[in-house]
Formats: sequence, C-alpha cells, structure tokens
Amino acid sequence: MPDPLSTRIGVAIDIPQPWGEHLTRRRAEAGDPQAAYTPAHVTLLGPTEVATEALPSIERHLEKVAAAQPPFTIHLRGTGTFRPITEVVFVTLAVGISECELLAEAIAACDDVHRDARFPYHPHVTVAQDVPPEALDAAFEDLAGFSCKFPVPSFTLFSHGGEGPWRRRRDYPLGA
Repeated sequence: MPDPLSTRIGVAIDIPQPWGEHLTRRRAEAGDPQAAYTPAHVTLLGPTEVATEALPSIERHLEKVAAAQPPFTIHLRGTGTFRPITEVVFVTLAVGISECELLAEAIAACDDVHRDARFPYHPHVTVAQDVPPEALDAAFEDLAGFSCKFPVPSFTLFSHGGEGPWRRRRDYPLGA
C-alpha cells in the first residue's frame, strides 16, 4: 500500500507519435516489462520519492524552470548502450542534449527534491533494459538506423502510486 505521506514523481519529455508508439512497442518486443507502464520518453528527473505536502512547492518550481527554458528541438538518431555498467540499450539524442541537461539540473535543484543519482545524467530514450543479452543486441541493431526530429514545447510531471502505469499530473509549457 502506498505511503500517503510520500509520492513518487518523475519528470519527462514525451516522444510524440508516431515515434513514441514505435519505440514503446520495440521496448515491449524486447521483453522489457516496463514498456507496459512507461511510454517512450526522455527522463529529466527519474523516479523520486517526495513528501506529498511538498507537491505544490515542487509544481511552482517546475513552472519557473519551464518558463526560463525556450522550446527546442530533439533529434533522436541511432542507438547506444550503457553496457557493461547496466543492461540498457537506448536511442541517442543527436540534438537537444544541452537543453535536456539544463532542464534536468534546474529541476533537481528544487529544495523539496532529494535524489541520489547512481550515474551522471545522460539524456536518452530507453528501448531495452534488464532483458537477455540477445534481446539487447537485437534492439541495438534494429534501431541503429532510427531517426526522428520533433519540437519540445513542454515537459510533464508524472506520479506513480506503486502499481500500473505512471500518471500524467501536469504539463509545463516551455518559455511561458
């Protein structure tokens, strides 16, 4: 049963259609169970437990972060991996890396967000994680030629109650 005093949040940039559906489907085909709960996205703040009473303050912080960042473009192209450190294959950002890094840093600077990151921030779109090596290899090869460009007008705050998919809480328009 979820703790009513804390809430699990995440902040991400959705991958628009038709590419988001394609990448989510490919993740499911790799056997990654997270595909059913987490549509394709670029993470800005990974899953983080926060005090439920802090949500209004966090939302005000996200408003300020979004207002300070103008809309930008992401170009996804090709694949990468974090192996052998972690069993992850991802689609890489060819354009939009710096903007994502700036947003992630500003979001994490919120006084009510305390997250110990195991690894440095690296914007990407996960397409296979914690699946057999053959499935990782197949995803890496199958998406090596993948490419798409799309505008990023906003980012989204999500919450998770411990079961089922992440729920969209609120979109934050950039440059508003």
